[in-house]
Amino acid sequence: MKSNFKADLSKEKQLTPLLDFYYKKHLKHHSFERVSHIKKQLQGIDLILKDNQSGKSFYLDEKAQLDYINESLPTFAFELFYQKAGIQKQGWLFDTSKKTHFYALVTSIYSDETDMFTSCSITFVNREKLIFLLDKTGLSRTYLEQIITENQDVHGKLVLEKLNPQTEGYLFFSRKNKAEKPINLVLKLDYLERIGVAKKLV
Repeated sequence: MKSNFKADLSKEKQLTPLLDFYYKKHLKHHSFERVSHIKKQLQGIDLILKDNQSGKSFYLDEKAQLDYINESLPTFAFELFYQKAGIQKQGWLFDTSKKTHFYALVTSIYSDETDMFTSCSITFVNREKLIFLLDKTGLSRTYLEQIITENQDVHGKLVLEKLNPQTEGYLFFSRKNKAEKPINLVLKLDYLERIGVAKKLV
């Protein structure tokens, strides 16, 4: 098991021009600024999006399905926990140190040419609304932590009684195949749109 951190960073850089092209094309009344400061990136800010009419600024955290190039998945994995040097750490979804307003979920990433991405889908998710609605559904941070504690030896998919696994989502434990051993809440993209926390940009 090894971490793909460096490979992912290289892919992220290749993906940036395509994302910027879509933002310019579809966010007509906004301007945006890419964040290169590592401290801000660690706070969950990859992009600062400014509404030119109201003057309001929003922090975007770009999350890309870089392990699934030339595939179109109907789901997205929201990180609850991961491991670093054998210690369990808080994942980005409930991490209170993150200042993210919106996730830009990048899916259906296609590469028709070597070292170049040619198309993708982007779904904006309102982080605050998502956490609020999960809580309302009974999937609070505390509840999910309890379920994870009770299932220490599980690897793979775990169905939650509060979510329909076919149409909404489930928990997924990657204890054996990934170095960081992430535990993710996997949610269907169309479910996120149905409950009003997500909007497809492209």
